[in-house]
Amino acid sequence: MAAMITSTHNPRVQWVRSLQSQPQARREHQAFVVEGVRLVEEALEAGWLAQLVFYTEDLPPRGQKIVDAYQEKGVKTELVAPHVLKAAADTGTPQGILAVLPIQRLPLPQHAGLVLIADGVRDPGNLGTILRTACAAGVDAVLLPPGSTDAFAPKVVRAGMGAHMRISIHTLEWRDIEDYLFKRELPLKVYLADASGGMYYTSADLRAPLALIIGGEAEGAGSEARSLAVESIHIPMPGKIESLNAAVATAILLFEVVRQRSYGPEQDRKSP
Repeated sequence: MAAMITSTHNPRVQWVRSLQSQPQARREHQAFVVEGVRLVEEALEAGWLAQLVFYTEDLPPRGQKIVDAYQEKGVKTELVAPHVLKAAADTGTPQGILAVLPIQRLPLPQHAGLVLIADGVRDPGNLGTILRTACAAGVDAVLLPPGSTDAFAPKVVRAGMGAHMRISIHTLEWRDIEDYLFKRELPLKVYLADASGGMYYTSADLRAPLALIIGGEAEGAGSEARSLAVESIHIPMPGKIESLNAAVATAILLFEVVRQRSYGPEQDRKSP
């Protein structure tokens, strides 16, 4: 049996902690951390080769299979004491395993039919849920302009539930976003989700290739985002609330795209 790491001052433990807590460390090392059997298993199944794996003796058989698989691939795996894993983990009750993964962004697709731009989304839980929803809705790429939270922060990764391994996620300057959307054979039509008004979202024709801009929780979409949009769409809210949570609004709008691409927009449907 491998020697167990019992000290929280071990250099590898300190490195993992820095990746958990410091965006600069994640950028410098181009690495991030996933925790728990499910997420580490997602990474393995998606073909992401871990740089380091920590696990504890009480890891269940499903988790041990993951450790064995990574060992067969030559990945460094370290048996650690429970208190060491807790020190290295971002969660209060770690699930017996974590892995350090390289930040390997999937390429931006050149013929994307559905792109999501999350402008100024600063809440990690919201961004992670948005990524998870985008992945479920078949979004081709998620673009994060300046001012958005770090897509590889621990809370974002947890809320993303494996989306980071399945969808193209890129942090770009606005000029690069504009180039990606418009400098192509078929430019994307850009819609802005706007709580203050615009076309009723089920009436907009969302079947053609498009990009959807979702604004952040506090201030909504900024001027750069608004300058790219050709149409604003909104979700009617008869109740006495000013706006929806960004992740909730994203889910409603993305799955309206999914619905329309199967059945057509509201005005195309025939009355019974």
